Amino acid sequence: MNLTTLKKSLKELDQKELIGLVADLYKLNPEVKGYLSSRFAGDDEVALLYEKAKKVVQNEFLPDRGLGKLRLSKAKEAITSFSKMTGDEFRTLDLMLFYVEMGTEFTSLYGDIQESFYNNMNGMFDRVAGQCNENEEWYDHLKDRLENVLDNASYV
Repeated sequence: MNLTTLKKSLKELDQKELIGLVADLYKLNPEVKGYLSSRFAGDDEVALLYEKAKKVVQNEFLPDRGLGKLRLSKAKEAITSFSKMTGDEFRTLDLMLFYVEMGTEFTSLYGDIQESFYNNMNGMFDRVAGQCNENEEWYDHLKDRLENVLDNASYV
């Protein structure tokens, strides 16, 4: 089914049926739940989703207990999912920088890792730096952390 067909089908439903459909989607899919929650509950819900995503990223590198599994794809997925659910560009950028900070800290604690890991960290840092280059206000908020990453990375 394409989007045009979907819209046509949705127009045929009455309000009660639409509400039921949206409620079912809310229950079935965590991303839909997050999207609708952030859309209707406002900044408080976005802040909660941000904290959840941040915890997922942290747990892949440096969990509260045990060793991180270092599943970079899972950490990136949490960032992407947060971005899609909320559309909050600055918090997404913040999560991206947090990802690099966690990777840098992991390396300083546990030593050298494979080249693909460093390429991954560099790529994410470049994306953050590029967005900060385009938005001076974002750079002003993140510049100390950006500089700390560079300083810490030089010691690794």
